[in-house]
Amino acid sequence: MSTKLTLTVEKTLIERAKQFARKSGRSLSELVEHYFEYLTNEKSESELSPQLKSLVGAVSLPPDFDEERELRTALEDKHLRS
Repeated sequence: MSTKLTLTVEKTLIERAKQFARKSGRSLSELVEHYFEYLTNEKSESELSPQLKSLVGAVSLPPDFDEERELRTALEDKHLRS
């Protein structure tokens, strides 16, 4: 069952997201729904492939590394700044 959701988002970001949705042939609602699915997908470590498990802990990042900011920037560069 679908339900309506009201969000407050920067106008320029909404316009860029709408443009991306049009280019990809999807609705903005569909993009948001898929992103929420991605965020809330709780896979256990036991579901990881042996190759992926071997990579866990292989990279050492600086203490001030902001993973969310880096991911957001990379995704914006890839999908919204074309």
